[in-house]
Order: sequence, then structure tokens, then C-alpha cells
Amino acid sequence: MNIAYAMGGMGGDGAAGGSGGFASFIPLILMFVIFYFLLIRPQQKKTKEHRQMIDNLKTGDRIITSGGLHGRITGISESALTVEIAEKVRVKVNRASVTALMQTSPPAAAPKKVKKDKTDNGKA
Repeated sequence: MNIAYAMGGMGGDGAAGGSGGFASFIPLILMFVIFYFLLIRPQQKKTKEHRQMIDNLKTGDRIITSGGLHGRITGISESALTVEIAEKVRVKVNRASVTALMQTSPPAAAPKKVKKDKTDNGKA
């Protein structure tokens, strides 16, 4: 008879075991929100910036590849880049293997006009 009394000790109506259905999911939801803002969102932002950097590469940019090669872009195709790593030494690398942009190519500057000095240059 002792077992029957132990199993029946739920307070009479048995509703105490079913309460807290939604309340038990609140910690799980809070953990997901924290993971989203601390892990998922920053990683998505970093991926978007990397994709933008790869799309904006142009000839003359200095880059670093994932293999550690430092070089200057000499040619661009749809999926590959030609990178000069030393004088007259060029390699083709996949666009996705570019990890960092060291320096962008300087814009083509117009030739500077030389001002002429309006002095007599030593004439007396």
C-alpha cells in the first residue's frame, strides 16, 4: 500500500506536473537570442565585409592570401586572380583565398604642373 500512496501525492488534481510549459522554454529562447547577438550576427557581418572586399579588388591592389602569399594583383578574371609575388613571378590564385587587402592601388594622378619662378634668376 505504500507505493500507491507515493504515486498519488500530486496534490489531488494532477495539474501541478503540467504547469510551466511555456516557462520552461524561456531560458532556451534567451540562450538563442544571446548566441545570435554574440556569435551569429558578427560572423554574418564579417562574411559580408569579406565578400565586398573580394568583389572590389582591382589591378594594382596589394593582397595577402590564405596561404600567406603577399603580392600585387596584375590580372583579374571571374574566379581567379593573377598575383605578382616577385619581379616577373606570377601565380594564379582563387579569389576566395584572398584574406586581406594590404593596400589599394593609388588612383591615377594627373601630371603635376611645374610652376615657373618669376624671378630674374640672377640677371642684374
